[in-house]
Amino acid sequence: MNGTRSNLGIDGRRLSYLDSGGPGHPLLALHGHLSEADAWSDLAEALAPDWRVITPDQRGHGDSDRASSYTRDDYVADAIALLDHLKIDQAVTLGHSGGAITAFQIAARHPTRVTAIINVEGPVCDLDDGPSALSFVRSMPYTAPDRQALLTAIGPLAPILGDKLRQTPTGAWRLPFHPEDTITSEQGTHGDHWPDWTSTTCPALFVLATHSQVITQEQGRQIIASRPNTHVAELDGDHFAHATNPEAFTTAVKTFLATLH
Repeated sequence: MNGTRSNLGIDGRRLSYLDSGGPGHPLLALHGHLSEADAWSDLAEALAPDWRVITPDQRGHGDSDRASSYTRDDYVADAIALLDHLKIDQAVTLGHSGGAITAFQIAARHPTRVTAIINVEGPVCDLDDGPSALSFVRSMPYTAPDRQALLTAIGPLAPILGDKLRQTPTGAWRLPFHPEDTITSEQGTHGDHWPDWTSTTCPALFVLATHSQVITQEQGRQIIASRPNTHVAELDGDHFAHATNPEAFTTAVKTFLATLH
């Protein structure tokens, strides 16, 4: 991403973020679990110079420090702290999956701060309170003596996470997230988010993947119909269609944003 990497201190904890800068309209982009700020690099480049894209490594992800808790309120508070730090009064909030829930919860709890919402596969319906869908990461080591050892340990996820591994000050290598933190955070997304989703009327785009593993087509239709001023973009792909079908995703986002100004 052609942007500046900076850090914000929040209660003694580092929140790392990328800011594409420039005079464009501000857009806060929030990644989902197992991801980080760089997930939005291509989108930020495609939206320049009309949009200034700010993308944090959310708490416990990427270069941001681990946190003591990972509640919905925590993620919303981090986002507001970042906007305040950058002196941004209003922004479009965009997010994928858990990040999308945060995107519309920011609008619900701070409606004057959000001009529009882009919900990329963010669940609104009740989710099963059973085991986390990310429980499989519990078997992964957080650190390993060298990069290859960590790649071997994470097996099938190596192609996805290989370029995101970090070297620690001691010379060991670590994942861009802590497995236990990630499970705790994902479980925090469970519950009924309908009140947050339906409490605002600003323009919204709901991005629904045709082969989503998370949201059924029927649920997608309910999400769209339940909220006024909500548009839909159906993308060919799975829950990660923004990454696996980036051209269609970028086109959908640009088309929606063009209606705002």
